[in-house]
Amino acid sequence: MKKTRRLFIAASAIAPIGCGIPISRDYGIPVAAPMPMPLVRLPQIGQEWRYLERDFFSGQTRGIVVEKISSLGKTITVSRSDVHGSLLPSEIQEPYGMVISDPHWDKVLNFNPAIPLWPEKMSSNWNKQVFSKYSVSGYPQNQNEWQLYMSASGWEKITVPAGEFITLRFQNLIHYESVDNNKMNCTRSETIWFAPQIGRWVARESSGSYQVRNTIGPFLLEGSTKWELLSWT
Repeated sequence: MKKTRRLFIAASAIAPIGCGIPISRDYGIPVAAPMPMPLVRLPQIGQEWRYLERDFFSGQTRGIVVEKISSLGKTITVSRSDVHGSLLPSEIQEPYGMVISDPHWDKVLNFNPAIPLWPEKMSSNWNKQVFSKYSVSGYPQNQNEWQLYMSASGWEKITVPAGEFITLRFQNLIHYESVDNNKMNCTRSETIWFAPQIGRWVARESSGSYQVRNTIGPFLLEGSTKWELLSWT
């Protein structure tokens, strides 16, 4: 077993310590794999998804995020705004389904090489380990390690505010080098329900943990977020 794989397994076995009362997690109903296997909807200008974003720790609603494909070409730009129309940082894919600029974190992260946004094959037994480097937007000179293990766990029917969807559920387990030198053993864990028919996820749950460098303290939680689809076109 490779050292990096051992890191993923060790990180996932740790129960982080935090405070607050988390909101409920999503659970889908297992279903048979669709036949024939569905294709992911191709991108077109104007496709739009509206998400409710909440904090898992407090249950507090952070707001509604509107994501819309605004340009197609060598790169695909998914423009983002809040419900009042104020612009948020955009997501940039190159090619489709591979993200090079991801705004769904505390800071906009730029990846080189690009990393998958969803499984490259719509299969319940698909998995892949990805190695990349990332930089925080505005600081391209600072490159940090990003190790991603993606694994699909099966097809599920899930109900969100936008309706009922047949989705491929998959997990992301990330071990990364923080830009904050005081943080070590940084991990992120995500569960994502991806609906091929809309070309996007309908639910996404993300949480992270880290240790303070040069201490023997517990793992601390950070950045726990839940997104649910409100509508799509």
